[in-house]
Amino acid sequence: MKSDLLEGVKVLDLANVLSGPFAGYQLALMGADVLKVEARGGGDLARKLGSSPDLSERHLGISFLAQNSAKRSMTLNLKSEQGKDVFRQLVETHDVVLENFRPGVLARLGFSWDTLRQINPGIVYCAISGFGQTGPLRDRPAYDQIIQGMSGLMSVTGDSETAPLRVGAPISDTVGGFAAAFAISSALVRRGRTGEGAFLDVSMLEATLTAMGWVASDYLVGGSLPIPMGNENRTAAPSGTFTTADGKFNISANKQEQFEDLCRVLGCPELATDPRFAERETRKANRKDLEDEIEGILKQQPSSHWDRVLSAAGIPGGPVMDVADALDSEQITERGLVSTLQIEGLQGVADATIGPEGSVRLLGAPVHVDGAAVGPTTRPPLLGEHTDDVLCALGYSPKDIESFRSEGVI
Repeated sequence: MKSDLLEGVKVLDLANVLSGPFAGYQLALMGADVLKVEARGGGDLARKLGSSPDLSERHLGISFLAQNSAKRSMTLNLKSEQGKDVFRQLVETHDVVLENFRPGVLARLGFSWDTLRQINPGIVYCAISGFGQTGPLRDRPAYDQIIQGMSGLMSVTGDSETAPLRVGAPISDTVGGFAAAFAISSALVRRGRTGEGAFLDVSMLEATLTAMGWVASDYLVGGSLPIPMGNENRTAAPSGTFTTADGKFNISANKQEQFEDLCRVLGCPELATDPRFAERETRKANRKDLEDEIEGILKQQPSSHWDRVLSAAGIPGGPVMDVADALDSEQITERGLVSTLQIEGLQGVADATIGPEGSVRLLGAPVHVDGAAVGPTTRPPLLGEHTDDVLCALGYSPKDIESFRSEGVI
């Protein structure tokens, strides 16, 4: 289901690829009416990105499908005077403008923050960029990998031999998108009280640093420079990834009682009183010895066995899964995180994951609202699919629209 928490909120999504469209998608899932304003020709670059060349050729690349359901799409040439006039009218009738251009691009097109709030004093303008709208790095281009490296995230990912290592998902883009969606929602709450709009400057670099939490605070507060420790948790032991008879298994026995329970369940209660492991700090100092002792036992049974045993004992643990196993798991299925949508024109696409009627599986929101899963109920839009409808709603005639099309405005 699609939530109604943001019902009535109208969003202009000018963003491309990931961070901005992801933010717009979260707003759409919560009930906002999100209109993608795309460039003529190719539209959002994500339409051409993804592992399926067939889908990319149809301007429905997997990267685009992933975060653009529940939106509408129009094309508009913001460099033309007529296009600017149309956009002014859209700003007048919408609540949010969302973009992830480089700082200053929208202003150079004639729509600075001052101009936007003159058009609509209650507008919420959210600009997502790699480094923010101010500072010495504001004009630098940035992709997720660049931000991962410059935030220090890569320096603490991997181990002493493999670090620095990129996190295997575009985490900086995604965290930046979540930060933007949260800030927009917060700004709308204030506007509901005061009628005042807001200018939101979201930095992917700062969002990533903030998401690192205690890892960053270890340096800020404790003066300790975090180091890459692979799958180990520097705050506790045993807390990391262990080898079983058939795979890898995570255990996080971070509390003293959890460690003692783990020793009991594994049939080695003597480890709980061993001077090397009896207390948190001694366990951390001797984590390799402790890992060897525990793995010697874990290797005697498969991960499924230890999953049942540790779960029954209340010890945090779980198998290390691949993406397919995680998405198809009973837990995720029961929670309804994945939705199935039919997309016109995809019948016959040579891709094993697309159903015979052009159906695809897409992620919804990581939140249940009023006891129900929140997911997309309408498919991602075709490029410019709703252009005519939007212009008609603004009062343009079919003749006007045809003129716009012939003159390259849409």
